[in-house]
Amino acid sequence: MDFWSPSSWKSKPAAQGVKYADEEHLQRVLSKIATLPPLVAPSEIERLRHQLSQVQEGKAFLLHAGDCAESFDACTHENITAKIGLILSFSLILIWGARTPVVRIGRIAGQYAKPRSSPTEKIGDKIVPSFRGDNVNSLDPEDRNPNPERLLSAYFHSTTTLNYIRAILASGFASLNHPRDWSLSHVRSATLKKEFEEVVTNLSDALDFSRTIGIETGSESAVGYERGGGLGTFGAVDLYTSHEGLMLDYEEALTRKLRNPLRESKEDQSYYNTSAHFLWIGDRTRQITGAHIEYFRGIRNPIGVKVGPSMESDELARVLDILNPDRESGRITLITRYGAGKIEKYLALHIEAIKKSGHPVIWVCDPMHGNTVTSSSGLKTRQFRDIIEEIILCLRIHEQCGSRLGGVSLEFTGELNEEGFSVTECLGGSMELTEDELGLRYQSFCDPRLNFEQSLDVAFLISKYLKERRSGGDRTPGKFSALRDRNAVYDALAQT
Repeated sequence: MDFWSPSSWKSKPAAQGVKYADEEHLQRVLSKIATLPPLVAPSEIERLRHQLSQVQEGKAFLLHAGDCAESFDACTHENITAKIGLILSFSLILIWGARTPVVRIGRIAGQYAKPRSSPTEKIGDKIVPSFRGDNVNSLDPEDRNPNPERLLSAYFHSTTTLNYIRAILASGFASLNHPRDWSLSHVRSATLKKEFEEVVTNLSDALDFSRTIGIETGSESAVGYERGGGLGTFGAVDLYTSHEGLMLDYEEALTRKLRNPLRESKEDQSYYNTSAHFLWIGDRTRQITGAHIEYFRGIRNPIGVKVGPSMESDELARVLDILNPDRESGRITLITRYGAGKIEKYLALHIEAIKKSGHPVIWVCDPMHGNTVTSSSGLKTRQFRDIIEEIILCLRIHEQCGSRLGGVSLEFTGELNEEGFSVTECLGGSMELTEDELGLRYQSFCDPRLNFEQSLDVAFLISKYLKERRSGGDRTPGKFSALRDRNAVYDALAQT
């Protein structure tokens, strides 16, 4: 590898950069962050790399999900618990259908920055700097000047979030013995409730059988753990954190040269980004000669690359030559985001380019970002049918190209309002959310997210497809029985 250091990115042009009025203030904050403890450990990062290599080999499925952008105000135990509950519910449905492990990576504990297509925006009759996320400036139009202290706040909010996640997972919250605790109380669809209840009932029967023949299922996990026992296989899960590696000053400050736990020598060290287990390069910052590619090529973490319609096939291969020159397993995840109307034009070309390059990758479908539209009321939204259609087409194209879809990347939330209702940001789904209802509980300050009910719609769709594939049934996307078992939305899409 050519010379690399955590700061070598500064020799390259950086897209989506932030200009601070007081550079000395920024450097004081970054120096402080550089002395603070890492948020994640090398052993966790290496464990994720191994699990992603399993995904790459078709032995596991990747769920990458969470907020489009986190806010400091949403850092509450209720919101975090709801998000983790949704991730667990979604992955349980996938596991039950596919009978394969699910690798869970949350867009959580650090997703505080967002790229923007323009440095300014018009609010009313004023032109103000664009909102770039809570770690840069405020959503308040009167407080849009970038403030370095927000980077320090981002560190501590990430720390608080991650600490609480570790605590609830260690307490047995993820135990398969009580998945009903993850809550379906606010779901309106009787079909969804019935389908989830069937999964839970069948799971309970399986656990009862396991206990009968003497397999430890962790059924007494809460009591046993509090008395010094372990949670066991059925009582604990791995959940990793991720965010877009957008703010390179911040990422550099949390990049540490640490011992690689896979190597015997204590002197054998690698550079780890300790702000998260997994980071990705966005569609706006993947320039081959740019700062982000330069930074990402040197860190040991597994990384994602967003791939959209503007990515040329030869460009994609060259990006991977830089990011993964040794072609290591589990290193690169390609997150495709074309839009339902464009995926057929681009995905097969990109698959063919990767095959020719010989690079090992994980293919993940992001059906959210290419399907954003503006409603008549001016709110950004997404049509559920477009999200589903992109997933269906992605599955179909991978099948036709002799490739494999390894996972999905979703923007969803389990958040509820004070009355216990889900957010209303995406249209459609089994709850049949209409545009008239869009503004009822629109809580996102960035991109629209699937709510709990819509997310489970997606989970059952994918689960039933994976079940068909596992059982040797007709797995042609758009024709398999999983679609015809759902509501009219799925039936309509099944005819495409």
